[in-house]
Amino acid sequence: MNKIVKKEFLSENVVKLVVEAPLIAKSRKPGHFVIVRVGKYGERIPLTIAESDLANGTITLIIQQVGKSSHKICSLNEGEFITDLVGPLGKATHIERFGTVVCACGGVGTAPMLPIAQAMKKAGNRVITVLAARTKELIILEKEMREVSDEVVIMTDDGSYGNKGLVTNGVEDVIKREKVDLCVTIGPAIMMKFVALLTKKYDIPTVASLNTIMVDGTGMCGACRVTVGGRTRFVCVDGPEFNAHEVDFDEMMMRLNAYKDYEK
Repeated sequence: MNKIVKKEFLSENVVKLVVEAPLIAKSRKPGHFVIVRVGKYGERIPLTIAESDLANGTITLIIQQVGKSSHKICSLNEGEFITDLVGPLGKATHIERFGTVVCACGGVGTAPMLPIAQAMKKAGNRVITVLAARTKELIILEKEMREVSDEVVIMTDDGSYGNKGLVTNGVEDVIKREKVDLCVTIGPAIMMKFVALLTKKYDIPTVASLNTIMVDGTGMCGACRVTVGGRTRFVCVDGPEFNAHEVDFDEMMMRLNAYKDYEK
């Protein structure tokens, strides 16, 4: 079992947990995720590793309370334990010096984007981060993203903070003023779909980190399958990152909605 050493609410429904996991902290790379389970009969859910601390042997998980399982994890307090935590899983983000990299993230998608932005900056890229949310209260990790970005653009649907508009508005403003060599997008499926449509119009290579339904995390169950470039791929072992211009987002969203009634 893995002990929770720190708990913090980033917003009303988003919780940050720092968890003891020395072996995972040692081997984790940007883009990796873990599968967690709370309780003997708990559901297995995937969570991206937002940060790791080698000195303290901890990893940071950021969870949005949506369904029963995420509420169960978020109800744990400092000193309590996560029953099972397996990882790191998935393929790490491909990091190199591209030039100018736009990191387009929505809501809790900022959490998995943080280590990617850190690594892209360390590799010598100019990093421009577009943080988007419905309202000011839902913007998370702004301070941390500013520390690793050359520029941060804030977009809110209601205009309560930063610029009023969608993430695509912020990304397009950047594209129109300077050359962008790569875009990385993480957030709700519908958001990533429209970011991909936008960057395809401008012929900008784009990577999307997919958040499909997942059970075992090792490619056996097939629950996370998606169509990429006309081929069936498994997010847990082939991803979670893919060429966004080749992802069938409509199919992915249909599969994500399959269990909405049960989640409610």
